[in-house]
Amino acid sequence: MKVVNGLKVYSHEEIKDEFVGKSGTPKRDKYEANLQMEVLGNMIKETRIKRGLTQAQLGYMVGVQKAQISKLEQSAKNVTFATVMKIFDALNAKLTLKLELGKDLVIAIK
Repeated sequence: MKVVNGLKVYSHEEIKDEFVGKSGTPKRDKYEANLQMEVLGNMIKETRIKRGLTQAQLGYMVGVQKAQISKLEQSAKNVTFATVMKIFDALNAKLTLKLELGKDLVIAIK
């Protein structure tokens, strides 16, 4: 926390620490995972719209129902990695994952 013009100003990290829990705690890890899944859902939606596709059209291309695309866009919970890859493939979009195991080992999937 710092004071600016007499007002207490907190960083986003400080707020998350206070209201969600410190980094590394189970509650915070769950929060961060859910947030990342929401970001993934937004990425799917934005890319679909940029490609001029409806949810039904994308679902047809991937082999799933429109309702599943809608659920994924709202929050990509309970989705398999294979389905996510099919979706980005159908959208002609590249998805890159990066796994960091300590300072020296980084694995990237493109």
